Amino acid sequence: MSLGPLLSASPPIPWHAFAAFAALAIGGAQLALPKGTVRHRVLGYTCVALMLVIAISSFWIQQIRLVAPFSPIHLLSILVLVTMPLAAWYAHSHKVTAHRGAMIKLYLFALVGAGIFTLLPGRIMHAVVFGQ
Repeated sequence: MSLGPLLSASPPIPWHAFAAFAALAIGGAQLALPKGTVRHRVLGYTCVALMLVIAISSFWIQQIRLVAPFSPIHLLSILVLVTMPLAAWYAHSHKVTAHRGAMIKLYLFALVGAGIFTLLPGRIMHAVVFGQ
């Protein structure tokens, strides 16, 4: 494993990846730690901000071009841009069940699921994890 391919990639790929690593760690902690605390709210807003950075930066990552400069993963980015603020609003409105469902789905699909696809051969994260 070497961070070399990631660190030598052109922006915004490194920012995107490091924001995703941080969101993956914070999101995992959020799922495991007690809910409703000040720590949960602070980490939650941090995770929302990171997910917005990830989603917005993805529009400048265009290695897979299926429809003009975009790929199906960009549909996921649009979904994150809509769902993440909605999930934060659910929390603010004390709609706990809706908030929990939205956040778990975003974590599983937008972070874990999309992250798995970055490990495909030919992708930068494949080179980071498995070597060139």
